[in-house]
Amino acid sequence: MDFSILADSWPIYWQGFYTTVWLVAAALVIGLVIAVPIGIARNSKVPLVYGPAWAFIYFFRGTPLLIQLYLIYYGLSQVIVVQGTLWQEAWFCALVAFVLNTAAYTAEIVRGSINSMPKGEIEAAKAYGMSPAQAFRRIILPSSLRRALPAYSNEVIFMLHGSAVAGIVTIVDLTGAAKIVNSRYYAPFESYLFAGMFYMALTFIILWGFRKLEGRWMRHMRPLS
Repeated sequence: MDFSILADSWPIYWQGFYTTVWLVAAALVIGLVIAVPIGIARNSKVPLVYGPAWAFIYFFRGTPLLIQLYLIYYGLSQVIVVQGTLWQEAWFCALVAFVLNTAAYTAEIVRGSINSMPKGEIEAAKAYGMSPAQAFRRIILPSSLRRALPAYSNEVIFMLHGSAVAGIVTIVDLTGAAKIVNSRYYAPFESYLFAGMFYMALTFIILWGFRKLEGRWMRHMRPLS
């Protein structure tokens, strides 16, 4: 294995690493903001409220991320043909696709976490004199989001790995950087192995961060020894 390829191509991989990190981070933050109200709406008993939420979740969980990216990049970007708009930028189309995809999966995580809320905590909130809105805002939602951390950590990792499709639409992420290096050196094994090492490093950092968050925010759920 020729490690000199990595030394010579370090700037390209660094650019891909930076692009992958900010693209995934932005998608996760925006997607989480969108997912929470959708997950709450999904539990509503009003058809006009849960219907659109169900359709959104079903579509974006039922179709591959690559297809969604193609539909936005080759579809909406061609319909919205006003020059100078963000829809003409590949990174913006990828960001929109990632946001919608992760919002759908995260909304389902939030919905499931709310439904698995222990009845005792809800009854305690009512006994304390809280209204349903107060109980939801102060007890149910914060507790549900804490309980959703383990499942959400998997979604973050899946989003990181799924972001590899961004290289298909001319974005120089980690996978796109590996494609460039391979085209220069004709060394597919080394090129993609180095990209995989970067993905592994990011994955371990994410797992470590969520372990810290779980240890801090879910400490009260640990069994007493």
